[in-house]
Amino acid sequence: MPAEGEDLARHFYAGILGINETPKPAHLAKRGGCWFERGDLKIHLGVETDFRPARKAHVALLVADLRELEEKLRASGYALKEDEPLEGYRRVYVDDPFGNRIELMEPN
Repeated sequence: MPAEGEDLARHFYAGILGINETPKPAHLAKRGGCWFERGDLKIHLGVETDFRPARKAHVALLVADLRELEEKLRASGYALKEDEPLEGYRRVYVDDPFGNRIELMEPN
C-alpha cells in the first residue's frame, strides 16, 4: 500500500470485508501499514515507497453470502469484475483502494 493509506485500508478491509484490524508489533508499527486478521486469515499491508498495485497476482478469499458483500462493495463505490466460471464457485474480483486485485469466492 502507499504511504498514508491506512484509513482507506481500514474502511475497505475492516469496514466492508469485515476483517478486524489487529495492532502491529511496536517495532513494525513505525513503518506504517495495517494488519487485519480473523482466525487463520491474516492480511498484512506494508507501506512501499514506490508502490505499484498487484493487478494480476492476487489473493482469493472464501466468503459467505457473496451477494450481500457485492451489495456492500457497490454501495461503497467499488466496481466488481466477473471472470470465466470456476467449477464449484461463484466468484468476482474487486480492487482494494490501492488497486490490488482481490478475488472473492463462494462455494456453490
